[in-house]
Amino acid sequence: MKVAVVGATGMVGEVMLKVLAERKFPISELLLVASERSIGKKLQYHGKEYTIIGLQTAVEAKPDIAIFSAGGSTSLEWAPKFAEVGTTVIDNSSAWRMDPNKKLVVPEINAKDLTTEDKIIANPNCSTIQMVMALHPLHQKYQMKRVVVSTYQSVSGTGVKAVRQLENEMAGVEGEMAYPYPINRNALPHCDVFLENGYTKEEMKLAREPQKILDDRTFSVSATAVRIPTAGGHSESVNVEFHNDFELNEVRKILSETPGVVVQDNPDTNTYPMPIYAHDKDEVFVGRLRRDETQRNTLNMWIVSDNLRKGAATNAVQIAEYLVDNNLV
Repeated sequence: MKVAVVGATGMVGEVMLKVLAERKFPISELLLVASERSIGKKLQYHGKEYTIIGLQTAVEAKPDIAIFSAGGSTSLEWAPKFAEVGTTVIDNSSAWRMDPNKKLVVPEINAKDLTTEDKIIANPNCSTIQMVMALHPLHQKYQMKRVVVSTYQSVSGTGVKAVRQLENEMAGVEGEMAYPYPINRNALPHCDVFLENGYTKEEMKLAREPQKILDDRTFSVSATAVRIPTAGGHSESVNVEFHNDFELNEVRKILSETPGVVVQDNPDTNTYPMPIYAHDKDEVFVGRLRRDETQRNTLNMWIVSDNLRKGAATNAVQIAEYLVDNNLV
């Protein structure tokens, strides 16, 4: 299996290589691809040194799979060029997510919909992935009506520039700013750019992507996305109203039996999900399960996951694994 990792020098690209190695993905030839300024640099993978190549060189090599984590504009320009030479592209940007002709995939939920015709496959937003992982099995049982989510998102979701800003501020060092305000000891209700409706792009991803992944537009999602000074891991406070009533013990059982989901929910022992425990793990952690006492058929929950792993790299690699296992590439 000839595999290209596009954006190999970025934060997600680095994690992508780590996950590919950990999961022993079957690679016969690895192409590490980055922007012009990185061409010729060296990177290690499995103890072997690789030289970074450019996008055109990678296209000409005709890889079986290309995993993109290089930004929307790069994906829009180059994903079709890879697809034209027969490569299956798994794209981590927002470029193709809402394209009606492209599948938006969380493997545990809808990988079964993939075919050999799908040459550009979209990886959902990190916050969306962890939310739908927890909501999907409950939606199947109780049928969601409305979801209200507030996110508490790590600076790592913005990228290395934001991580450096936080580190500089914590050390009292002046440096380049990724955000319009300090992030240390602060919370910014501003993830991605503001849109005409007053929501941010991140909030609208959370509103729209779950409907596409679950292939169901009978429920709605209202989101507020907040950036907080954690170095890794996104957290979400989710309030979900169902059409049908539920029992909390049954909710816990359903979630506990869902592949990829771990329930951490025991107030007596202060057991609940936190980014510090989710770090470097692939699971989605769910806790603080409780009934909303102000409204019928409504559940409150707290969802945490490592945004660079299941929220990005791991989900993309799982898609690639599904393609290989089912002879779709």
